[in-house]
Amino acid sequence: MAQIDPSNRGLRLVTRYAVLVLIAIIFIFPLVFMVVSSLKPDQQLLSDTGNLRAFLPVGDISLDNYSRAFQRAPVGLFIFNSVLVTGITVTLSLLICSLAAFSFVFLEWRGRGLLLSIILATLIVPFETIAIPLLLIVNQLPWIGLDGFSVGWLNSYQVQILPWAADGLTIFLFVQYFRDLPRELIEASRVEGASWWMIYRRVVMPLAGPVLATAAILKFLVMYNQYLWPLLVVQDEAYRPVMVGLQYFFQLNRAWGEIMAYLSMITVPVLAFYFVLQRAFISSIASTGVKG
Repeated sequence: MAQIDPSNRGLRLVTRYAVLVLIAIIFIFPLVFMVVSSLKPDQQLLSDTGNLRAFLPVGDISLDNYSRAFQRAPVGLFIFNSVLVTGITVTLSLLICSLAAFSFVFLEWRGRGLLLSIILATLIVPFETIAIPLLLIVNQLPWIGLDGFSVGWLNSYQVQILPWAADGLTIFLFVQYFRDLPRELIEASRVEGASWWMIYRRVVMPLAGPVLATAAILKFLVMYNQYLWPLLVVQDEAYRPVMVGLQYFFQLNRAWGEIMAYLSMITVPVLAFYFVLQRAFISSIASTGVKG
């Protein structure tokens, strides 16, 4: 049996890491440019874009763009709205879509294949084709809140959350993952007298760490970057998310330094979510498994 030359193995390992570092640098460069540009006045920012100084914190560096960004728009409120809407939507989506996928995979009921096909068919329907009909529907729906009974969901949090609480892609991800789980686990649990809810909560979901992380990341990116739907249903500044709030910086005097400062601030929740979810994903992989 031929042995692998340790020197060739080391060379391949170094080459692999070099390529990975190069790819990481390519992806990090836009973030570095954004943060560095947010520290420069507009004139210097534009003059530095033609050379490597665009990526270096040199020249007239200050936090003035950040203070002016807060003066131009309620940045903190916009970030809070987006984090709140995105967090609730992701949580609801993971719960509802995982329950739906569990019923499609493990429960026997008539028409489940047809219904799953219809749900998956919605993936090819562009949102722009249903935006206006959906707007008319939510404008006529009743709601009972802290202020009492009302009709119409415009200018509210629920209009940004509930229409996105479930989607075909997330259900599809859970269905595909659940189908690969060992059926013996489900059968053994049923023999032991476990209810379907107990199987879902104590058997299936503890093993679903990878698909939970994947679905959460995809849903988070979609919801946090929402623009068209909030633009249609939210006119009150108190409920506007970060992407709609970006309009404030393109009105009247356009200041690129303030725009970069705003983009830097609204990127922080995305990076924080990524690092938190990455740790949770690694922990779930290390702590779950199927024992023989």
